[in-house]
Amino acid sequence: MAIDVLLGLQWGDEGKGKIVDYLAPNYDIVARFQGGPNAGHTLIFDGKKFVLHTIPSGIFRENLHNLIGNGVVIDPITLAKELEKLREAKVSYQHRLFVARKAHLILPTHRLLDAASENAKGKEKIGSTLRGIGPTYMDKTGRNGLRVGDIEAADFQQRYEALKAKHMSLLAIYPPVDFDLEAEEARWFACVAELRQLQLVDGEYYIDAALRAGKKILAEGAQGSMLDIDYGTYPFVTSSNTITAGVCTGLGVAPQQIGEVIGISKAYCTRVGSGPFPTELFDETGEKLRAEGGEFGATTGRPRRCGWVDLPQLRYTIMLNGVTQLAITKLDVLNAFTEIKAATHYQIGHTQTNQVPFDLVETDLTPVYQTYPGWLTSLQQAGAYEALPLTARTYLDMLQDELGVRISMVSIGPEREALLVKE
Repeated sequence: MAIDVLLGLQWGDEGKGKIVDYLAPNYDIVARFQGGPNAGHTLIFDGKKFVLHTIPSGIFRENLHNLIGNGVVIDPITLAKELEKLREAKVSYQHRLFVARKAHLILPTHRLLDAASENAKGKEKIGSTLRGIGPTYMDKTGRNGLRVGDIEAADFQQRYEALKAKHMSLLAIYPPVDFDLEAEEARWFACVAELRQLQLVDGEYYIDAALRAGKKILAEGAQGSMLDIDYGTYPFVTSSNTITAGVCTGLGVAPQQIGEVIGISKAYCTRVGSGPFPTELFDETGEKLRAEGGEFGATTGRPRRCGWVDLPQLRYTIMLNGVTQLAITKLDVLNAFTEIKAATHYQIGHTQTNQVPFDLVETDLTPVYQTYPGWLTSLQQAGAYEALPLTARTYLDMLQDELGVRISMVSIGPEREALLVKE
């Protein structure tokens, strides 16, 4: 059996959680392979809304196992809050949720460092979610980090204090910020005690044994491909590899184990926080997209920047990820638009290109748009892809042709049932 991958092709917030939830019954295991509590996967079913930050989106499917892989960074406080929400929803997770021992821990001082560092940057802020993600990955690559498996060690407290001391010395270079470290530490250790009660596993062996047993595994990505630490809009990126390659390091599997790669894209485009966004709209059309799409971050609540779909950007991430099929989300948000645009190329000086330049931050470019007619009707009654309005199908056919990858799913609403599967 191979591991199928589901990930975002834009700057995050593509609707991955809903697609994972839909696909989950086809799998035995859903595994998160990177990122941390800066992710926010939203699922809506039975009239209720759930937002997951660390736990894989397959947790709501009974009998499905879920693994938080070693590429994830875990804040025990955030994780404990999610577990409490699951208990309130009467979701049984104790025998279905597994945590890789090699996953790194976010300490309270990581969050404090994140806040102090971002505050000191002033106008140069990168738009951090202030969850301590960056400092945690820095300790990981700097070989100073604490891992989940360390909480089983007899000298865990001493290891914690040593890393805290390092952080306190680093904090001396920054202006002070408002942060009650003593209170946060008390919460953190209480939540570490809850983490100890979960099923801790050697993630790479867990996945290998599952594959050998013929289990079907879905690897769930967080954030989006344009936030990849290597291939995203650096330095306005996250601290992990958000592309397919991250599955291999984030779960401990070989490249030949990768099967289908399902890329998720909105029918338009959004971004949260700072950084380049070629098709961003600053006019009332952008405001209308935000209003129609309810575009506010699931993790931060920040309003998302909105724009038309960017085909050069999508071709780039499809190439990086080896995408084999596309899921287009939030098509219904475009219901109210008379015309819809798609950027087909970039104009850079006197040259048109369909490639993403080395440095989107510094490159002065103008998107070249193609205009398509809207459909100005609700898609709610479309029970099948073929029942969509002709203009909607024309737009989707254009995306499929331009991107060179088949569209397999189209989301026409936030609910679990509002998903059209294209045969």
